[in-house]
Amino acid sequence: MIRAQNIFIVGPMGAGKSTVGRQLAEALSYTFKDSDQEIQRRTGVDIPTIFEFEGEAGFRARERQVIIDLIAGERMVLATGGGVIIDPENRQDLAARGVVIYLHCSAEQQHARTARDRNRPLLDTEEPLQRLRELMEEREPLYRQVADMVVTTEKRGTGSVVKEIVRRLEEGATGVL
Repeated sequence: MIRAQNIFIVGPMGAGKSTVGRQLAEALSYTFKDSDQEIQRRTGVDIPTIFEFEGEAGFRARERQVIIDLIAGERMVLATGGGVIIDPENRQDLAARGVVIYLHCSAEQQHARTARDRNRPLLDTEEPLQRLRELMEEREPLYRQVADMVVTTEKRGTGSVVKEIVRRLEEGATGVL
């Protein structure tokens, strides 16, 4: 199997980045990291609290530092936050340090997966589905720009997605080193 030094998973909230990332890391015998969990570990508070006290800009600054620190590792699968690609330096760093996999799904699928999750400050709105559509419109080009591989998670189980990624890595279907 062709092995990437690191695998970075990007995509919108609810696409399955953490769940797929954890199982992919296990399948490849890599370490698994989650940037949002690392931010929470470092601050001792949840993401909505960071948004409440520091706003999105404060959260993004913390996210940037966590990305810098985490991508220095090796043989790692990193699940990133949905907005990590907003920062051009994050996109550049992720692309330079590993294979970037974009997990894609529709706003409707995201809504179904996140409807009961209160840990999503960007969805604290009257119309969360509309907000998901807006975020997708803004971010989709950036996800695709940075991605070495695009994999849909729409109406698919985690195992199926992980198998597809492993197969495509084995076939060298990306710019894997």
